[in-house]
Amino acid sequence: MTASILVPALLNGTAYGLLLFMLSAGLTLVFSLLGVLNFAHASFYMLGAYLGYAMAGVAGFWPALLFAPLCVGLLGAVFERFCLRRLYARGPVPALLATFGLSWLVVEAVQLFWGRSSVAYELPAALRGVAFTVYGTPFAASRVLVMVVALCMLLLAWLTISRSRTGLVVRAALTHPHMAQALGHDVPTVFNRVFAAGAALAGLAGAVGGAVYVTEPGMATAVGSIVFVVVVVGGMGSLAGAFVASLAIGLLQNLAIAFDVSFAVVWRWAGLAPAWLDGPLGRVGLAQWAPLLPYLLMVAVLLLRPRGLMGIRA
Repeated sequence: MTASILVPALLNGTAYGLLLFMLSAGLTLVFSLLGVLNFAHASFYMLGAYLGYAMAGVAGFWPALLFAPLCVGLLGAVFERFCLRRLYARGPVPALLATFGLSWLVVEAVQLFWGRSSVAYELPAALRGVAFTVYGTPFAASRVLVMVVALCMLLLAWLTISRSRTGLVVRAALTHPHMAQALGHDVPTVFNRVFAAGAALAGLAGAVGGAVYVTEPGMATAVGSIVFVVVVVGGMGSLAGAFVASLAIGLLQNLAIAFDVSFAVVWRWAGLAPAWLDGPLGRVGLAQWAPLLPYLLMVAVLLLRPRGLMGIRA
């Protein structure tokens, strides 16, 4: 391993992992408080990207980065108030099916308004260039934007949940909802605001990720499965676990692509020489396996630690 390959791969993996964390943080937050596995979360991400694109054309990129998440959060608040709230008493399955239906409604609405092709959602000119060069490899300014926004979001979430009165009320409503209600706190409103905050975080990830990568109707499907992998690997309901799992998956995929060696080389490094090394499977490189690695990691975590890396035992 040479530093000229390793360091850029670590930086790119960190940037991608932080984007995954931005996307999975809202899902983890909602599940930890409401117990709802929100299947519409990836659609909120896509909606944030499209709203960011629409608002950037009117007011500019930076105002869009603020107002797009607010609009997505408002949609989440309305959905929770008038749909999910009526389903909590019926168990988790009706709420899950409602979010699944909402995800398809959002996809169809996006295609109705913006069509089925990708849109030209672009960053400002200052963010389209190279931020710095590492061992001769340029690191894009757009990746720096992703990292800065994700770290600011992590800091804000930590301060809100752990160091503020709002976080104290949220944690009280999570562990002792009836006592919190008896003390005068409006627990349904707390739940509503948490769901709205989770949707807004997905919208923020979309407003950033849509400009950095691509904004098109299939983006929700592309990231939907990987987000649930992050939540499962990190531990259901654990924000810290989602952060660790996001970075682990981002680094794992980028390192596999950077060091694209065949299985034959890997096995011989390990001092093994099975017979299939000389066949087609032995010539398959790690880069070809990169999309599968998060799912293999999830299977390994479920086998060895079913509650996830930082999940709490039920």
